[in-house]
Amino acid sequence: MRSAAFALAAALVAAIVGAHPVLAQALLRARTEKADIVVETLARGLEHPWGLAFLPDGRMLVTERPGRLRIVTASGQVLPALSGVPRVAARGQGGLLDVALDPRFAENRLVYLTYAEPRSNGLSGTTVARGHLNSAATGLEGTTVIFRQEPGHTGGNHFGSRLAFTPDGTLFVTLGDRFTLRDKAQDLTTHLGKIVRVRPDGSVPPDNPFVGREGARPEIWSYGHRNVQGAALHPSSGELWAIEHGPRGGDEVNIARRSLNYGWPVITYGIDYSGAKIGIGTAKEGMEQPIFYWDPSIAPSGAAFYTADRFPGWRGSLFTGALAGQMLVRLELAGNRVTHEERMLEELGERIRDVRQGPDGLLYLLTDADDGRILRLRPAGAS
Repeated sequence: MRSAAFALAAALVAAIVGAHPVLAQALLRARTEKADIVVETLARGLEHPWGLAFLPDGRMLVTERPGRLRIVTASGQVLPALSGVPRVAARGQGGLLDVALDPRFAENRLVYLTYAEPRSNGLSGTTVARGHLNSAATGLEGTTVIFRQEPGHTGGNHFGSRLAFTPDGTLFVTLGDRFTLRDKAQDLTTHLGKIVRVRPDGSVPPDNPFVGREGARPEIWSYGHRNVQGAALHPSSGELWAIEHGPRGGDEVNIARRSLNYGWPVITYGIDYSGAKIGIGTAKEGMEQPIFYWDPSIAPSGAAFYTADRFPGWRGSLFTGALAGQMLVRLELAGNRVTHEERMLEELGERIRDVRQGPDGLLYLLTDADDGRILRLRPAGAS
């Protein structure tokens, strides 16, 4: 009898744990400067997840770099891949990358994706497409391309690829320099090493800084970037804060302002992977200085301003993940200055690809791995 009762109890526990994936995962407690936190594994089994966006009902859209878009429920269940996702060039750093919801998603159900698009003659390039999430939430319908980075390139690195919608409905897209074409970051006839600004349908806003200028792409907002993989709008000023990879040293935090030149590869606080010098030094007239930089590099990815109440000591901080650095970084700000850096969760040993504030006021992270996870940070003591 006791054996049968034990078997029944074990089966019930297994059923409960299976229905609530969070309960099946070990919890990590960590003491940070401003809060004692618990790190939960909300979901796992994602292949190199790259971008995350919250649906109005609390579920998450998550991209996997090989080319899958999935919905993950609030309890951590990973649902089958959605249909209607464009074919991607999943090689090197390329694949299916960021995801964002249209500001009017409740009305139009539009989802935006960035990805490395396979093109003719072995070329690829960062592309933005949008499609309507169907009523069953099983696929995208009417998926169409709204923007293509030009020119394409044969290499597999530096696609950039973060999306950020502004309150006026325009869309920022960050674009990498494609690594071996880094000098093109200064060339306004290309989209390489640029941040562009477009309308939701891909058309050009008439107030973009280079509209009407001969020899310049009208979509360009700012230039001289290397590989921006973090982008977030400041909650007060509304300005775009961009976090980009440097080479060996020189990862940067910039405020991306209209028409400004951020210097890559003419100026940088890093050196080449070979140890060789890049450009002319760290400063040149007419080129912007970063508001913060890392040397040595941490390989930052993802960006989010914390604005909620669950972690009062974090309010106003800018967060970014770190790939090579394998940590979460919190930057304290005073206006447009970084006044303090805190490095967190190094004990996890995880490449943090993206960081987002959830509608519940908690912080969510994506880990970049074959068996990638969604991690959730909550205050210690909170259920």
